[in-house]
Amino acid sequence: MTVLVTGATGNVGRCVVDRLLTAGAQVRALTRRPETAGLPGDVEVFRGDLADSDALAKALAGVDRVFLFPAPEGAGTFVEQAKAAGVRRVVLLSSKAVEFAESNAIGDRHRAIEEAVEAGGFEWTFLRPGAFATNSLAWAESIRAEGVVREPFVDARQIPIHEDDIAAVAATALLEDGHAGAAYALSGPEAITVGEQVQAISAAIGREIELEEQTPEQARAHLVAKGLPEGIADTLLSYGAQNVQNPEPPLKTVEQVTGHPARTFAQWAVDHADDFR
Repeated sequence: MTVLVTGATGNVGRCVVDRLLTAGAQVRALTRRPETAGLPGDVEVFRGDLADSDALAKALAGVDRVFLFPAPEGAGTFVEQAKAAGVRRVVLLSSKAVEFAESNAIGDRHRAIEEAVEAGGFEWTFLRPGAFATNSLAWAESIRAEGVVREPFVDARQIPIHEDDIAAVAATALLEDGHAGAAYALSGPEAITVGEQVQAISAAIGREIELEEQTPEQARAHLVAKGLPEGIADTLLSYGAQNVQNPEPPLKTVEQVTGHPARTFAQWAVDHADDFR
């Protein structure tokens, strides 16, 4: 079978590519910059994005299954071209934010893509991770330069998930039957505070790291200054505030789908230690 991976150079997409290759699948990748993609040589790389109808048509020719990275501006074009190409199965990287009781910028964006994929008539599987462990890479610059992490809600408990555990579920749903129509909420194996995450990174790099608590206002200004849309910044801060008093419990979905337990944040920190040195 041939599988197209969109977002193939991202944290999750690259892991999906590696897992598919290991399983013996024929893998294609769609990227805006093939010359800098750095993908394995046996991946067939196409230039373009989800909003480029012509590029999609070429990349999808002969493809049976797709790992879909969420891009609202290209969802309609993707569905149209995937149906025309005869794509049978789509695994979408969505977000647990679609399950929040109240409307929010992240959940609304991902739910719109889910609905477009549902309407396409594919065998679909939605992956809905909560906090990504890779979110902590935002601390890398200040850790390297100052040995400090600045965050609000330092007592909030999150259940961050390793990107390769998301990829493991994605590859399973792409390659094995029995996952059509499933919406998998995903998490890591343990609920830990920001301080505990910082301690895990400190242990992994063998260097002390200071933790400074920001006010929500300071954190919002920082996120917006970094280019995050205000609505998404507000959703993230609301999520952090909620997890101080009402943290979500860890989920066993990764183990239930793949047969292997999700990896701890401490293991993620070891895997990414060089990013913080």
